[in-house]
Amino acid sequence: MSMILSASVVRVRDGLPLSASTDYDQSTGMQECRKYFKMLSKKLSQLPDRCTLKTGQYNINFISSLGVSYMMLCTENYPNVLAFCFLDELQKEFITTYNMMKTNTAIRPYCFIEFDNFIQRTKQRYNNTRSLSTKMNLADMQTEIKLRPPYQISVSELGSANGFSHIPVGEYKGTGKISAAPHQRLEPVTLPGIVSFVLSLLCGALNLIRGFHAIESLIQNEGEDFSYVIAFFLGTAACLYQCYLFMYYTGWRNAKSFLTFGLICLCNMYLYELRNLWQLFFHVTVGAFSTLQIRLRQAQGKSPDYNV
Repeated sequence: MSMILSASVVRVRDGLPLSASTDYDQSTGMQECRKYFKMLSKKLSQLPDRCTLKTGQYNINFISSLGVSYMMLCTENYPNVLAFCFLDELQKEFITTYNMMKTNTAIRPYCFIEFDNFIQRTKQRYNNTRSLSTKMNLADMQTEIKLRPPYQISVSELGSANGFSHIPVGEYKGTGKISAAPHQRLEPVTLPGIVSFVLSLLCGALNLIRGFHAIESLIQNEGEDFSYVIAFFLGTAACLYQCYLFMYYTGWRNAKSFLTFGLICLCNMYLYELRNLWQLFFHVTVGAFSTLQIRLRQAQGKSPDYNV
């Protein structure tokens, strides 16, 4: 009998499960598929936005969009077009119900467990194809899958020692070359993000001006400490680099943002004698705020483009 067995919603960047259907089947095959679910969850950011893994009697399908992936397990004979229609329906409901800020800042597994009710209802509808109300739109999805078929992941690739490092993602059929991580697009800019960007530029400009003043003082007074000049210009560079990290995706982006914030703190500690407490508080607070916004603005999955 062809049917959907389970489904889950997972955050792409770290594989955190956000919601999932309740599974009652404890068979050996299902236990094995749950292992594949976990392994795939850790590699979602390295994979195309639409994939299928065939595991003998079962298929695992998933789509990713806006930093969230929607995964489902079904029997091997379940129609491919219905599987991706099901995932697309989950995606649209989840995006409508929860904003990106909530999904990006979630720290507990299954913190959107109430979404399980929608998953269960939708699963029941798709397991009863006679009463399925989306038949009139299946042709659109069928065309979409023919034009851009899902990337086929093999079990051997999944179980390799190096994970998915050798999967030819760049040759994903139907999409041409897939951009490498440094060229990924980031999520849309929010108002707090714009504020942090402007404040970082302001702090960088203030450090730059003070740096030139320190150079003038150094020229006029030979006893001045040149290390203050270095501290001001390092602070400028750190602020501008925070702006760069906020605007563009790079490898180890979060780690770089924390290191940059640490440099800002060190520079302001060294400049303690030249700045009052309010100035120090302003520069450090802006650095922390910008680091938070860099952390929240993650790589963006492909926007949904099906008409189902």
